[in-house]
Amino acid sequence: MAENLLPSASSTPLARAERFVWLTARVLEQRRFAYHFQRGGADQVETALTAYLNEDGGYGHALEPDLRGPVSQPLHTAHALRVLDSIGRCGGPRAERICRYLTAVSTHDGALPAIHPSQRDHPSAPFVPVVDSPPSALLSTGPVVGLLHRNQVWHAWLFRATEFCWSAVESLEKSHPYEVQAAVAFLDGVPDRPRAEAAADRLGRLVREQGLAVLDPDRPEDRLPADGYAPGEHHFPHDYARVPDSLAARWFTEEETARSLDRLAADQEEDGGWPIRRRAWAPGPALEWRPIVTVEALRTLRAHGRPVG
Repeated sequence: MAENLLPSASSTPLARAERFVWLTARVLEQRRFAYHFQRGGADQVETALTAYLNEDGGYGHALEPDLRGPVSQPLHTAHALRVLDSIGRCGGPRAERICRYLTAVSTHDGALPAIHPSQRDHPSAPFVPVVDSPPSALLSTGPVVGLLHRNQVWHAWLFRATEFCWSAVESLEKSHPYEVQAAVAFLDGVPDRPRAEAAADRLGRLVREQGLAVLDPDRPEDRLPADGYAPGEHHFPHDYARVPDSLAARWFTEEETARSLDRLAADQEEDGGWPIRRRAWAPGPALEWRPIVTVEALRTLRAHGRPVG
């Protein structure tokens, strides 16, 4: 009986992923899959995303699966912006409403905490601790600022938040993969391109010097995961350069990028989905993350010109 749930090994990666998405995904990821790979409509994606929108203009309801409960959070809202950006809807009244929320939850220096204290009454992953007076974090602020700039959104909130990101990125001495990804999201979207290119060059040297990317996918054991990460929670060149025109693409040789994409393609599992590398702390988040990761894996492969089906 279980064998009937598995896609045929001879089908394309896209066909196998489609079956996995319909078997396991939330409505949002089903709509996103249809939009990106089956000519589905943007309206349907936005309607599904609106279910996570709160009256304060932020997003909640476990949109980012590691934070449970209904309350709005910066990480949920960053996730929503990525979805809106991917369908060309990151502007207008939506952006204005989001920026009002961002203003309300910002720290004293005008940037975003990783986790707002309102999360305290709801379950969350042990690796995202809730504190009473959280500091500003590049992890949460960088992607939001980058996407708003990328979509030519102008709002008073962006001025101090942008300066915070510049200061945080240009002062990094030691980092970890998720923070680097946030920095890349900022640098890929910010308008000052010469400054962004200079900061990205420095960041790329830091990534290589600190071993934050596995450059030989056949020997991941040569690179230990960052402190606090799960065993096997490695990051590869494609995790930083999800599209070829990202500034992070310059950090890696053509051979390193090709091997990384080979690894990504080979990671598709028997059920058609891609695995999650972070620590699985509860069944629900693990189940919800895999379709998200699957859609993004397919998008990354296609962006780099790899056939998916």
